[in-house]
Amino acid sequence: MKKKRNIIIVVVLALILGVFLYGYSYLNDIKTVKISKKDKDLGIKSKKNDEKNKEVINIALFGGDGRNEKDVSRSDSIMILSIDKTHKKLKLSSIMRDTYVDIHGHGMTKLNHAYAYGGPELAIRTINENFNLNIRDYAFVNFDSFEKVVDTIGGVDIELNQSEVNEINKNVQGSSIGGTGMNHLNGKQALAYSRIRKIGNGDYERTERQRRVMQEIFDKGKNIGITKYPEVVDSVFPYVETSFSKMDIVKLGSYGLTNNIRTLEQNRFPKDEHSHGQFIGEVWYLVTDLEKTEKEIHNFIYEDINN
Repeated sequence: MKKKRNIIIVVVLALILGVFLYGYSYLNDIKTVKISKKDKDLGIKSKKNDEKNKEVINIALFGGDGRNEKDVSRSDSIMILSIDKTHKKLKLSSIMRDTYVDIHGHGMTKLNHAYAYGGPELAIRTINENFNLNIRDYAFVNFDSFEKVVDTIGGVDIELNQSEVNEINKNVQGSSIGGTGMNHLNGKQALAYSRIRKIGNGDYERTERQRRVMQEIFDKGKNIGITKYPEVVDSVFPYVETSFSKMDIVKLGSYGLTNNIRTLEQNRFPKDEHSHGQFIGEVWYLVTDLEKTEKEIHNFIYEDINN
């Protein structure tokens, strides 16, 4: 079975938690990709959020399989990292990958197809156009870094039900999680946990699992101690691709440090009450009220309303 690589919290750690204190040279392992900065190319269609965007930096985060120059995959995970300067916090918005949206030049289809059709630039454009956002930069990370980060911070504590225990033990060689309740997971086990999709409520619960692991990594990452940062850097940066320049990354990291940002809030869109699964032809899509979803995303990112 083809493995799904879903976790991209390592980008948050790499960009925000202060690893940049160890010098500009550590950024050499990151692959930098230039994309257009023109509003038209990025689908930025409204100026009404210009003032708000001065106080909120939105970054598209994509996660997926390891890729090479000739292999552009669908983005298995799609998130928006918002750095809220007004409220001094980070916000992470998960966008369901099967959401039925309009992709420029390709019509209505699944959101995660945009990356395959046109790489990060088209993926950003698709998010901006469908949800009226002003995203200009992105980071892509593949799964290989995730295990290393979890092991570097000493594992994560996650509460498991019996089905989750069974899935982890089945998919991780040598895993011997004994029972339900709170369990300490190593990198391989945490990755297997985050990939679980065929039990419970499918992709909905999978995104919830991802956010649980992200919160645990974020909380532990704040307290791992400055001497651990080089290990985190070494485990993350070789697997990161981004449109940010080195100086931009340093500025983001410095901002997180100097403003002591220690809060990570999370949400998932579209909401259940404004979406439903539907077969169109022979393909299953998550059909949503795009106007209502846009409003809810804006409330979370800009108005600091989390519900």
